Amino acid sequence: MYAKIESERLLYIRLNQTKLRSEYIHLRDAVINDAQDAIAYVRLYGRPDLFITFTCNQSWDEILQLLLQGQSAVHRHDITARVFRQKLKSLINYIVKLEVFGSVRCWMYSVEWQKRGLPHAHILIWLHKKITSNEIDDVISAEIPDKNVDKG
Repeated sequence: MYAKIESERLLYIRLNQTKLRSEYIHLRDAVINDAQDAIAYVRLYGRPDLFITFTCNQSWDEILQLLLQGQSAVHRHDITARVFRQKLKSLINYIVKLEVFGSVRCWMYSVEWQKRGLPHAHILIWLHKKITSNEIDDVISAEIPDKNVDKG
């Protein structure tokens, strides 16, 4: 049975090359264009000062409240995507408008979807005033989650 299924898959790939290649070409072009945008920023402004990864949490209250009985976040990509986008926009506004790291020269981000079905964003920030080695501990922190406070 496995050999039959694999044979059918290979036949489909052979008979649908034009369709499959066109989708691949569009994907390749999108990846190349995004990379070229990032390279253009680096060429103009230099290396980014901050590289921030923002990950969706399937235990956010905004997601859990909208799920139906028996559903999890991976079943409802529409809810996950909307909540993630709202929180991402809030984070970027917080960084850019409130200038928590200083005055922002420019910024960009790219959203990716993980294999388990949750999105994350890579955010690049260029600041007017560079962060010095003396100030780095004020910007970077890592904590072990508290089981009582940090659910999920």
